Amino acid sequence: MAVLQVGDVIAAMDGLFPPSAAQSWDRVGLSVGDVDAAVTRVGFAVDPCEATVAEAIERGAQLLVTHHPLYLRGTHAVTSATGKGRWTMALVREGVSLFSAHTNADVAASTSALAGLLGVRVERPLDGETGIGGVGELEEAMTLAAFAAKVGEVLPKVPAGILAAGDPEREVRRVALCSGAGDSLLEEANAAGADVYLTADLRHHPATDHLWNSGCALVCATHWASEWPLLGEMARRLAELLGPSTPEIYVSKIPTDPWNIVVRQ
Repeated sequence: MAVLQVGDVIAAMDGLFPPSAAQSWDRVGLSVGDVDAAVTRVGFAVDPCEATVAEAIERGAQLLVTHHPLYLRGTHAVTSATGKGRWTMALVREGVSLFSAHTNADVAASTSALAGLLGVRVERPLDGETGIGGVGELEEAMTLAAFAAKVGEVLPKVPAGILAAGDPEREVRRVALCSGAGDSLLEEANAAGADVYLTADLRHHPATDHLWNSGCALVCATHWASEWPLLGEMARRLAELLGPSTPEIYVSKIPTDPWNIVVRQ
Protein backbone atom coordinates (compact mmCIF):
# COMPACT_ATOMS: atom_id res chain seq x y z
CA MET A 1 0.00 0.00 0.00
CA ALA A 2 1.32 3.42 -0.96
CA VAL A 3 2.31 5.73 1.88
CA LEU A 4 -0.33 8.42 2.48
CA GLN A 5 1.10 11.92 2.14
CA VAL A 6 0.00 15.37 3.28
CA GLY A 7 -0.85 16.19 -0.33
CA ASP A 8 -3.21 13.20 -0.50
CA VAL A 9 -5.14 14.38 2.56
CA ILE A 10 -5.27 17.92 1.18
CA ALA A 11 -6.67 16.63 -2.11
CA ALA A 12 -9.34 14.69 -0.22
CA MET A 13 -10.24 17.67 1.96
CA ASP A 14 -10.41 19.99 -1.04
CA GLY A 15 -12.76 17.54 -2.72
CA LEU A 16 -15.01 17.46 0.32
CA PHE A 17 -14.79 21.18 1.07
CA PRO A 18 -13.95 22.98 -2.19
CA PRO A 19 -11.76 26.06 -1.64
CA SER A 20 -13.84 27.82 -4.31
CA ALA A 21 -16.72 27.90 -1.81
CA ALA A 22 -14.69 30.00 0.67
CA GLN A 23 -15.41 33.70 1.06
CA SER A 24 -13.11 36.07 -0.84
CA TRP A 25 -11.55 37.34 2.40
CA ASP A 26 -10.84 33.84 3.71
CA ARG A 27 -7.46 32.11 3.64
CA VAL A 28 -8.03 28.37 3.52
CA GLY A 29 -5.76 25.49 2.63
CA LEU A 30 -2.22 24.52 3.61
CA SER A 31 -0.47 27.27 5.55
CA VAL A 32 2.46 25.29 6.99
CA GLY A 33 4.05 22.07 5.86
CA ASP A 34 5.40 19.70 3.26
CA VAL A 35 2.90 18.15 0.82
CA ASP A 36 5.24 15.18 0.33
CA ALA A 37 5.52 14.31 4.03
CA ALA A 38 4.08 10.97 5.14
CA VAL A 39 0.93 11.00 7.29
CA THR A 40 -0.09 8.36 9.82
CA ARG A 41 -2.06 10.57 12.25
CA VAL A 42 -4.28 13.62 11.67
CA GLY A 43 -5.73 15.94 14.30
CA PHE A 44 -8.79 18.20 14.01
CA ALA A 45 -9.23 21.40 16.03
CA VAL A 46 -11.23 24.63 15.80
CA ASP A 47 -8.28 26.98 16.31
CA PRO A 48 -4.57 26.81 15.51
CA CYS A 49 -3.09 27.98 18.80
CA GLU A 50 -0.50 27.09 21.40
CA ALA A 51 -2.67 24.43 23.05
CA THR A 52 -3.78 22.63 19.89
CA VAL A 53 -0.33 22.78 18.31
CA ALA A 54 1.22 21.33 21.48
CA GLU A 55 -1.46 18.63 21.49
CA ALA A 56 -0.72 17.72 17.88
CA ILE A 57 2.98 17.40 18.64
CA GLU A 58 2.37 15.38 21.81
CA ARG A 59 -0.01 13.01 20.04
CA GLY A 60 2.38 12.44 17.15
CA ALA A 61 0.26 13.97 14.40
CA GLN A 62 1.88 14.88 11.11
CA LEU A 63 -1.07 17.03 10.03
CA LEU A 64 -3.31 19.36 12.03
CA VAL A 65 -6.57 20.36 10.34
CA THR A 66 -8.17 23.45 11.86
CA HIS A 67 -11.39 25.27 11.09
CA HIS A 68 -9.90 28.73 11.53
CA PRO A 69 -6.90 29.74 9.40
CA LEU A 70 -3.61 30.64 11.07
CA TYR A 71 -3.33 33.93 9.19
CA LEU A 72 -6.29 35.85 7.79
CA ARG A 73 -4.13 38.87 7.05
CA GLY A 74 -0.69 39.10 5.51
CA THR A 75 2.37 38.91 7.71
CA HIS A 76 5.92 40.01 6.97
CA ALA A 77 7.68 38.00 9.67
CA VAL A 78 7.48 34.68 11.52
CA THR A 79 9.45 35.00 14.74
CA SER A 80 9.35 33.90 18.37
CA ALA A 81 8.28 37.44 19.31
CA THR A 82 4.62 36.62 18.52
CA GLY A 83 2.32 33.79 19.49
CA LYS A 84 1.54 32.76 15.93
CA GLY A 85 5.22 32.97 15.08
CA ARG A 86 6.11 30.59 17.91
CA TRP A 87 3.37 28.13 16.89
CA THR A 88 4.49 28.22 13.27
CA MET A 89 8.10 27.61 14.25
CA ALA A 90 7.05 24.71 16.47
CA LEU A 91 5.04 23.15 13.65
CA VAL A 92 7.97 23.40 11.24
CA ARG A 93 10.47 22.17 13.82
CA GLU A 94 8.37 19.12 14.68
CA GLY A 95 7.33 18.32 11.10
CA VAL A 96 3.61 18.99 11.57
CA SER A 97 1.68 20.46 8.64
CA LEU A 98 -1.24 22.84 9.19
CA PHE A 99 -4.31 22.96 6.95
CA SER A 100 -7.56 24.89 7.37
CA ALA A 101 -11.09 24.58 6.01
CA HIS A 102 -13.08 27.61 7.11
CA THR A 103 -16.01 29.22 5.28
CA ASN A 104 -15.83 26.48 2.65
CA ALA A 105 -16.47 23.94 5.44
CA ASP A 106 -19.21 26.17 6.86
CA VAL A 107 -21.08 25.90 3.57
CA ALA A 108 -20.55 22.17 3.21
CA ALA A 109 -20.87 20.80 6.72
CA SER A 110 -21.17 23.20 9.69
CA THR A 111 -24.95 23.53 9.57
CA SER A 112 -25.63 19.83 9.03
CA ALA A 113 -23.32 18.94 11.93
CA LEU A 114 -25.06 21.32 14.33
CA ALA A 115 -28.56 20.59 13.07
CA GLY A 116 -28.02 16.86 13.35
CA LEU A 117 -27.28 17.13 17.06
CA LEU A 118 -30.47 19.09 17.63
CA GLY A 119 -32.83 17.11 15.43
CA VAL A 120 -33.43 20.00 13.03
CA ARG A 121 -34.41 19.08 9.46
CA VAL A 122 -32.65 21.73 7.38
CA GLU A 123 -34.59 23.03 4.38
CA ARG A 124 -32.26 25.67 2.98
CA PRO A 125 -29.28 27.92 3.81
CA LEU A 126 -29.92 30.90 6.07
CA ASP A 127 -27.86 33.13 3.79
CA GLY A 128 -28.80 32.29 0.22
CA GLU A 129 -25.92 34.33 -1.20
CA THR A 130 -23.09 32.59 0.65
CA GLY A 131 -24.77 29.29 1.50
CA ILE A 132 -23.90 29.73 5.17
CA GLY A 133 -26.24 28.73 8.00
CA GLY A 134 -29.53 26.92 7.74
CA VAL A 135 -33.26 27.10 8.33
CA GLY A 136 -35.40 24.12 9.24
CA GLU A 137 -37.76 22.58 11.75
CA LEU A 138 -37.46 20.52 14.88
CA GLU A 139 -39.03 17.09 14.81
CA GLU A 140 -41.21 18.20 17.72
CA ALA A 141 -42.00 21.69 19.01
CA MET A 142 -40.73 22.62 22.46
CA THR A 143 -40.45 25.66 24.69
CA LEU A 144 -37.58 28.09 24.29
CA ALA A 145 -36.30 27.07 27.72
CA ALA A 146 -36.28 23.41 26.69
CA PHE A 147 -34.56 24.20 23.39
CA ALA A 148 -31.84 26.22 25.14
CA ALA A 149 -31.35 23.34 27.57
CA LYS A 150 -31.02 20.91 24.66
CA VAL A 151 -28.38 23.12 23.06
CA GLY A 152 -26.50 23.02 26.35
CA GLU A 153 -26.73 19.23 26.40
CA VAL A 154 -25.45 18.55 22.87
CA LEU A 155 -22.67 21.13 22.68
CA PRO A 156 -19.41 20.70 24.59
CA LYS A 157 -19.42 22.22 28.05
CA VAL A 158 -17.61 25.55 28.41
CA PRO A 159 -17.39 28.01 31.34
CA ALA A 160 -19.48 30.67 29.57
CA GLY A 161 -22.35 28.24 29.00
CA ILE A 162 -25.40 29.08 26.86
CA LEU A 163 -27.37 32.34 26.81
CA ALA A 164 -30.99 32.70 25.66
CA ALA A 165 -33.33 35.66 25.13
CA GLY A 166 -37.11 35.55 24.87
CA ASP A 167 -40.15 34.19 26.67
CA PRO A 168 -39.01 30.89 28.27
CA GLU A 169 -42.44 29.36 27.55
CA ARG A 170 -42.53 30.45 23.91
CA GLU A 171 -43.11 27.48 21.61
CA VAL A 172 -40.33 27.01 19.09
CA ARG A 173 -40.29 24.72 16.09
CA ARG A 174 -38.80 26.64 13.17
CA VAL A 175 -35.09 27.15 13.80
CA ALA A 176 -32.44 29.31 12.13
CA LEU A 177 -28.85 28.17 12.67
CA CYS A 178 -25.43 29.70 12.12
CA SER A 179 -22.39 28.30 13.90
CA GLY A 180 -19.78 30.91 14.74
CA ALA A 181 -20.41 34.65 14.75
CA GLY A 182 -23.90 35.17 13.36
CA ASP A 183 -25.36 38.54 14.34
CA SER A 184 -24.97 39.74 10.75
CA LEU A 185 -27.79 37.31 9.84
CA LEU A 186 -30.42 38.38 12.37
CA GLU A 187 -32.61 39.90 9.64
CA GLU A 188 -32.35 36.71 7.60
CA ALA A 189 -33.48 34.67 10.61
CA ASN A 190 -36.58 36.85 10.96
CA ALA A 191 -37.28 36.79 7.24
CA ALA A 192 -37.16 32.98 7.34
CA GLY A 193 -39.95 32.95 9.91
CA ALA A 194 -37.76 31.38 12.58
CA ASP A 195 -39.11 31.01 16.10
CA VAL A 196 -35.55 30.93 17.43
CA TYR A 197 -32.10 31.70 16.07
CA LEU A 198 -29.11 29.73 17.37
CA THR A 199 -25.69 31.25 16.78
CA ALA A 200 -22.63 32.55 18.66
CA ASP A 201 -20.93 35.83 19.55
CA LEU A 202 -24.11 37.90 19.67
CA ARG A 203 -23.31 41.53 20.49
CA HIS A 204 -25.42 43.77 22.71
CA HIS A 205 -26.77 46.32 20.23
CA PRO A 206 -27.62 44.00 17.31
CA ALA A 207 -29.30 41.56 19.71
CA THR A 208 -31.32 44.15 21.61
CA ASP A 209 -32.38 45.98 18.45
CA HIS A 210 -33.53 42.65 17.06
CA LEU A 211 -35.54 41.76 20.17
CA TRP A 212 -37.04 45.24 20.59
CA ASN A 213 -38.33 45.02 17.03
CA SER A 214 -40.27 41.81 17.67
CA GLY A 215 -37.51 39.53 16.44
CA CYS A 216 -37.42 35.81 17.06
CA ALA A 217 -35.99 34.34 20.26
CA LEU A 218 -32.21 34.02 20.48
CA VAL A 219 -29.89 31.33 21.77
CA CYS A 220 -26.21 32.23 21.95
CA ALA A 221 -23.38 29.72 22.38
CA THR A 222 -19.68 30.48 22.43
CA HIS A 223 -17.82 30.53 19.14
CA TRP A 224 -15.74 27.41 19.86
CA ALA A 225 -18.66 25.38 21.21
CA SER A 226 -20.91 26.18 18.25
CA GLU A 227 -18.25 25.14 15.73
CA TRP A 228 -16.86 22.11 17.54
CA PRO A 229 -19.47 19.70 16.03
CA LEU A 230 -17.99 20.45 12.60
CA LEU A 231 -14.72 18.73 13.55
CA GLY A 232 -16.30 15.33 13.96
CA GLU A 233 -18.23 15.78 10.72
CA MET A 234 -15.06 16.68 8.79
CA ALA A 235 -13.21 13.74 10.30
CA ARG A 236 -16.06 11.36 9.47
CA ARG A 237 -16.27 12.49 5.85
CA LEU A 238 -12.50 12.26 5.42
CA ALA A 239 -12.41 8.72 6.79
CA GLU A 240 -15.34 7.71 4.59
CA LEU A 241 -13.57 9.06 1.49
CA LEU A 242 -10.13 7.60 2.23
CA GLY A 243 -11.48 4.24 3.32
CA PRO A 244 -8.75 1.70 4.19
CA SER A 245 -6.08 4.38 3.64
CA THR A 246 -7.45 6.53 6.47
CA PRO A 247 -4.76 7.53 8.98
CA GLU A 248 -5.40 7.60 12.72
CA ILE A 249 -7.66 10.56 13.52
CA TYR A 250 -8.36 12.44 16.72
CA VAL A 251 -10.68 15.38 17.41
CA SER A 252 -9.35 17.91 19.90
CA LYS A 253 -11.57 18.62 22.90
CA ILE A 254 -9.51 21.57 24.12
CA PRO A 255 -11.80 24.63 24.45
CA THR A 256 -10.17 27.56 22.69
CA ASP A 257 -12.68 30.25 23.57
CA PRO A 258 -10.95 33.15 25.34
CA TRP A 259 -13.36 32.94 28.31
CA ASN A 260 -12.23 30.59 31.06
CA ILE A 261 -13.65 32.31 34.18
CA VAL A 262 -17.33 32.96 34.89
CA VAL A 263 -18.47 35.00 37.89
CA ARG A 264 -22.10 34.39 38.86
CA GLN A 265 -23.58 37.56 40.37
